[in-house]
Amino acid sequence: MEKNILKIASELNITSEQVQSVVSLLLAGSTIPFIARYRKEITGSLDEVVLAAIRDQYDQLMELDKRREAILKSIEKQEKLTPALAKAIEAAESLTELEDIYLPYKPKRKTRASMAKEKGLEPLALSIFEQGIANLEKLIVDFINAELGVNNTDEALEGARDIMAEWVSENSEARQKVRELFWSEGVVETVVVKSKVQDTEAQKFKDYFEWKEPVKKVPSHRLLAMRRAEKEGYVTMDIAPTEELAVHVLEKQFVHAGSAAAEQVSLAIKDSYKRLFKPSLETEIHVESKLKADAEAIQVFSANLKKLLLSSPLGQKRVLALDPGFRSGTKLVCLDEQGALLFNNVIYPNEPQRETTKSATILLGLCDRFKIEAIAIGNGTASRETEAFVKSTGLPKEILVVMVNENGASVYSASEVAREEFPDHDITVRGAVSIGRRLTDPLAELVKIDPKSIGVGQYQHDVDQNRLKAGLDDVVMSCVNSVGVEVNTASKELLSYVSGLGPQLAKSIVEYRNQHGAFADRQSLHKVPRLGDKAYEQCAGFLRIRDSKNPLDSSAVHPERYKLVEKFAEDLGCTIKDLMTSAELRKKLDLKKYVTTDVGLPTLTDILSELEKPGRDPREKFEIFNFEEGIHEIKDLKVGMSLPGIITNVTNFGAFVDIGVHQDGLVHISHLSDRFVKDPNEVIAVQQKVKVTAVEVDVARKRIALSLKSDPFGKSAPVQNITKQERSSKPKAPVKAVESMEDKLAQLRDKFKR
Repeated sequence: MEKNILKIASELNITSEQVQSVVSLLLAGSTIPFIARYRKEITGSLDEVVLAAIRDQYDQLMELDKRREAILKSIEKQEKLTPALAKAIEAAESLTELEDIYLPYKPKRKTRASMAKEKGLEPLALSIFEQGIANLEKLIVDFINAELGVNNTDEALEGARDIMAEWVSENSEARQKVRELFWSEGVVETVVVKSKVQDTEAQKFKDYFEWKEPVKKVPSHRLLAMRRAEKEGYVTMDIAPTEELAVHVLEKQFVHAGSAAAEQVSLAIKDSYKRLFKPSLETEIHVESKLKADAEAIQVFSANLKKLLLSSPLGQKRVLALDPGFRSGTKLVCLDEQGALLFNNVIYPNEPQRETTKSATILLGLCDRFKIEAIAIGNGTASRETEAFVKSTGLPKEILVVMVNENGASVYSASEVAREEFPDHDITVRGAVSIGRRLTDPLAELVKIDPKSIGVGQYQHDVDQNRLKAGLDDVVMSCVNSVGVEVNTASKELLSYVSGLGPQLAKSIVEYRNQHGAFADRQSLHKVPRLGDKAYEQCAGFLRIRDSKNPLDSSAVHPERYKLVEKFAEDLGCTIKDLMTSAELRKKLDLKKYVTTDVGLPTLTDILSELEKPGRDPREKFEIFNFEEGIHEIKDLKVGMSLPGIITNVTNFGAFVDIGVHQDGLVHISHLSDRFVKDPNEVIAVQQKVKVTAVEVDVARKRIALSLKSDPFGKSAPVQNITKQERSSKPKAPVKAVESMEDKLAQLRDKFKR
């Protein structure tokens, strides 16, 4: 364990004491949000990113140690374990290195080499391999034995080459050299399966019918696209350097003479590479490159998800939510400040019924009846038409009208969670409720949906699902705990992400709350069945009780530090409430006086900040956003228009932007900024409000190319600043630079399934 601690410390450039402390806390059942927030003195104020890296690396090294132990036992059982071999196994720092060492000792089924050994040809192979034989033909005569199945010289040499080929393939140094060659000089090549070339579904992978690219340069999204094409049977995929180069590397290591024996070694090497090396290492590179691509895709997904979950909440407002539609009507629900369903109905303000007067009367009546403060409109079908209708009804100015991203709402409405919440209502009502709740508190509502269904990922269905779930769970837990949860109103889905709880304890909290009423204070959480001291320690600081007699219960101050805050108040001759409301009193505190062996300045500073803004929400303040008026469909767009939009998804090759026309536009990575951008997350984020320029509009194929550049067309062709009055006039023809983007953008869209 000590070796692992030192290795992690070295790789993360932190002290071994920090790593040891974190590992000890994790093994004792502490969560990453708890450690990051409430154990800063112990860890040296490490953040959640570093804490997660320590956890993941420690788990990987422990798995490596388990494999190391199993290999030692296996070789020892074969009575082949020497001190030098044991030392090499103990020194191995990766699973790949470990498996290379173990390969010659790994039990295997009958091979060509093992059959040649049974024929007594191993001594011949050894003599040839050493390449010191003066007369090879004379030596071979001694190994021709019809009874053993060696009838002539050719059969003897063939058997000897089989043995040498296996030796070469099992040499750990040789494997590492060829492995490095695969990574440095390997080429990813895809070829279409001829019988599938005309399939309609195959056309989305047309770019990969004949494709070559160095494996070291292929971006993750493209590799995942090629793997998907291979998985669906439309292309074959190969990853390897040229055979000549690989054979040359092996010959350089094993061939060191110009004799007849050396020629046999060369033949064995060529056979070894084609028959043993290439299939084995190609599989390995397939796996490793997939792991790297998965890691990048999960990182992109996690960054997007975090921004989405931490979207600005409107807060506790009475909301009327609309799930727009045409023929089937627009579902309408009214919600109270806590998101409880008060009323539901269907109105028909759009085509074909177009009952605008009746719908407006119903809408205005409900706004008055339920004292509505905001109207949430889902951004799906008929959204812009419904928005225009709502704004034309003469609503009181104080009622906000907000377009809400409804991705995943249909998934929620058909889920077990939704059925449990609304057993007496159909999916249309549940979907509208979800839209309304997303406006008031996006985090609380989105945690009820499988993150993969929210629409902010990159090839999320192609990556390792267990790794994806683990990565996204970390993100959700981090977001939930950074915001904090009101225990008396939170759903069990939201509570399940609170540090130390999980689904079962979250369910127990809700059941206890339903049976006994609201929790009066944090201390009363001890009454929840199966919620023990450890779980209480982990969760208490992240749970809020707004109306508790103890004002600290509504803050992020942990109960274990209540006595410390009481000491603050006592020393100042005031109450805790006075301390929380008076900046003058807080300024009088000399935090250094309260430093102990258990509590340092990081914790004391956090407590003081929390007293200043108890239970503060880290999310940004809500701001109203409006799409461009008069632009409802893709056909309304003209090249050169400057439009407001919201980033809906960020990928390695750019970002997708909702501009209010039911079809997101793509800002290619080359158009994200005036400067060169390597990582899109450096300059934009999901839910960010932006101003984009339309640089290509293809109505037939529903494709929109957008730009965030200040001058997307270049100096030779300035942007057309089209005003509302000019929209009906014929636009200038796009410049050549824009036309050249079309195929590239089309290819990117085909490769990226959202």
